[in-house]
Amino acid sequence: MKYSLIVEAYEKIEATSKRLEMTDYLVDLIKATPKDLVGEVAYLTQGKLYPDFMGVEIGIAEKTAITSIAKASNAKKEEVNRMWKEIGDLGSTAEKLLSGKTAKQPSLFSSQEALTAKEIYETFEKIAKTTGKGAVDSKVNLLTRLLANSSPTEAKYLVRTVTGRLRLGVGDMTFLDALAIAYGGGKAAREAVERAYNLSSDLGLVSEALAREGLKGIKGFGITVGRPVRPMLCERLTSAEEILEKLKGKGAAEFKYDGLRIQAHISPKEISLFSRRLENLTSQFPDITKALGESIKTESAIVEGECVAIDPNTGELQPFQVITQRRGRKYGIMEKVAEIPVVLVLFDILYLEGKTLVDNPYTERREILEKIVRETEQVQITHPKVTDRPDELDQLMDKAIESGCEGLVVKSVGPESIYQAGARGFLWIKYKREYKSEMADTVDLVTVGAFAGRGRRAGTYGALLMAAYDEESDSFKTVCKLGTGFDDETLAKLPKVFEEHKLDHIHPRVDSKIKADYWFVPTKVLEVIGAELTLSPSHTCGLNAIKKDSGLAVRFPRFTRKWRGDKAPEDATSVKEILSMYKSQLKHMK
Repeated sequence: MKYSLIVEAYEKIEATSKRLEMTDYLVDLIKATPKDLVGEVAYLTQGKLYPDFMGVEIGIAEKTAITSIAKASNAKKEEVNRMWKEIGDLGSTAEKLLSGKTAKQPSLFSSQEALTAKEIYETFEKIAKTTGKGAVDSKVNLLTRLLANSSPTEAKYLVRTVTGRLRLGVGDMTFLDALAIAYGGGKAAREAVERAYNLSSDLGLVSEALAREGLKGIKGFGITVGRPVRPMLCERLTSAEEILEKLKGKGAAEFKYDGLRIQAHISPKEISLFSRRLENLTSQFPDITKALGESIKTESAIVEGECVAIDPNTGELQPFQVITQRRGRKYGIMEKVAEIPVVLVLFDILYLEGKTLVDNPYTERREILEKIVRETEQVQITHPKVTDRPDELDQLMDKAIESGCEGLVVKSVGPESIYQAGARGFLWIKYKREYKSEMADTVDLVTVGAFAGRGRRAGTYGALLMAAYDEESDSFKTVCKLGTGFDDETLAKLPKVFEEHKLDHIHPRVDSKIKADYWFVPTKVLEVIGAELTLSPSHTCGLNAIKKDSGLAVRFPRFTRKWRGDKAPEDATSVKEILSMYKSQLKHMK
């Protein structure tokens, strides 16, 4: 398969902001791809080589890419840098330099053969796996050879892919839609395709199985230790009465801890820890892996819990910001283990000794969890309270807040209470703090754009454009401009923080009436508090749901200084949750 066929699809996808058109182009691409390459093409379209939990990145820095572009185009590095600053996109810079306007003679690396998808993927794999002495030179030569043999348009996407800036706007759910149509017989197959993805967290694996064997190839998908399951998510309601009504009169209330959600995979060979974003955190929490080995009374299991920082002096729970200091470290890990002790509070089990448990009711899963866990200082389990009384829920809420928790998660105890991997639903309901006439609770919003700063903020961003996630359209709807709550140091760093996510146009998955000065790939999630939710003709969150031509906005929003790096953009507060909060606010104001 020629790489040019993939690039043609990318060009069409990038040119549209309509999800249906995007899906059609993906269907055509999938059908045109040999079945033994569908998995690799799925990964490439995500801008990666493997699923996230494997932690393998192509690993080309912009400086390295510039060297390769210069070699392939016979240009000087200074010229590449200058043009990059003018254009603002390194991929488009490569495209222009290789278009024949700059290249004076054929590169030493060039040949006459067209690039193939397999060649691209295998070369990217070599680049990713090249380490040690001379690795940079080897990576430069490998990339240069690809660029020298590519068309200008192919070069654009090669550079964007290796530098982590493909930016097609294709969400995983959109790709699953295309897979269902291409190899599942139509949209009716989407549920089965999504289930396989939710249990495996591997788009390439699902794509390959579906292409080779059709629906029968994925209907048997189960859970595998070492391959994380996409986590189940909560909906949010704002009163004990509403929650119990939604749960058919009765629910199990657990404390909601303010920490890192962790999915622990235990096998006889090793223990692996994954974040809610499916990142492998094992090396960063050696104390937890050791404690689990001593606490779990079985050889093979997958359990889920919240990892919370503890004050070493008082034993009290620490806020989320403290535990984030344990993440993302390559050095000084043991020093941080001693400085910031943590406890893992388990609340669910998904797999035990070869058996997938996600379709078992919540109460059965809890019984199994309690049997296999020996509680220690560092590994504990939640102690849910089953209740049908709103006043009892409110009393538990007070205890949770007093204990340093965020509130409660109230879970269905009926026969329908399965573990909905990758889904947000009303089987689990967050109950944080009661909403009165103001926003008494925070929301997690996605940064989709920014506005140029003026006066004291000249040279940085004056405000960020924030959005909520709309599950129905797989898009991000704006809900406020955020300019308050930033200290001077954070403000000064904002352009650098968002540099790698900048776009010269609105992202295809962003729905905004407002024109920002800068647009971003929806990636960063920030915690925000506000005075109240109001109707707004300017924002698209909940547009027309309450009043024609009006959306909802956070009034007087303020950044809490909490960057939610543990949350994917799709895990941010949803449009449904914002609407629910607004309706509850109205009730309390009457």
